[in-house]
Amino acid sequence: MADLHISLFSAALAALINLWLAMRCGRARVQGKVLHGDGGNVALQRHMRAQANFVEYTPFALVLIVLLDLAGQDGWLLAGTALAYFVARIFHGVGMQADTQSMARGIGIGVTFLLLLVWSVWAVLVGLGKV
Repeated sequence: MADLHISLFSAALAALINLWLAMRCGRARVQGKVLHGDGGNVALQRHMRAQANFVEYTPFALVLIVLLDLAGQDGWLLAGTALAYFVARIFHGVGMQADTQSMARGIGIGVTFLLLLVWSVWAVLVGLGKV
């Protein structure tokens, strides 16, 4: 049986970060007295987009992490890049609350794009038997 510690840790982090983002949406809903939609509440819109953005990118990240892990690419590089991805997603979620351009948001999405590219190329190379 494969040792999937990196995959399990990544899935757990993803669930916890998504829960944190959802709780921030809930808190903004209560504070803004918004039951459905965003009610034109800018703070709630930002929280909702931060969570939606996480949900848009993280499934691809998790699939690549799990498949690389299953393919035996379970060393420090996969673990380190997985951890970097989730730290970047926290940066992005925090940065989404800024009224102006945010360095945290930029770092978060930049690292996200970079790691999705790295994992994709890595997976292609593993699939071709080059790694």
